[in-house]
Amino acid sequence: MTRKKGISNEVERKTHTIDAANKVLGRLATEIAILLRGKNKTDFAPNKDIGDFVVIKNIKKIKVTGKKFEKKIYYHHTGYLGGLKETPFKKLFKKDPGEVLKKAVFGMLPKNKLRAKQIKRLKIN
Repeated sequence: MTRKKGISNEVERKTHTIDAANKVLGRLATEIAILLRGKNKTDFAPNKDIGDFVVIKNIKKIKVTGKKFEKKIYYHHTGYLGGLKETPFKKLFKKDPGEVLKKAVFGMLPKNKLRAKQIKRLKIN
């Protein structure tokens, strides 16, 4: 296999720092998902992993619209019979507000093998 000169497999990744203070959760999550996938780049392709690193600051000051703070519930299943677990948004947000944002972004990334690599580039301070 011959390789052309000047072409490398290395992707140049930038680091984007975003201040989450007074930003709406969903709108911020879409912005982050676009940067993690690399959709803002000219050579974007759905099968390439060319996204950038994203660092989030002031996550505790994020806004939530509507009645999500009281009514939204996250579910997961343990795999055992009757193992459906519920976690209210309010409880998860008090424990770890970064996890709420990470779940929102995770749901916006494509459901394939690239998703695990892309979510690892999200850093929450």
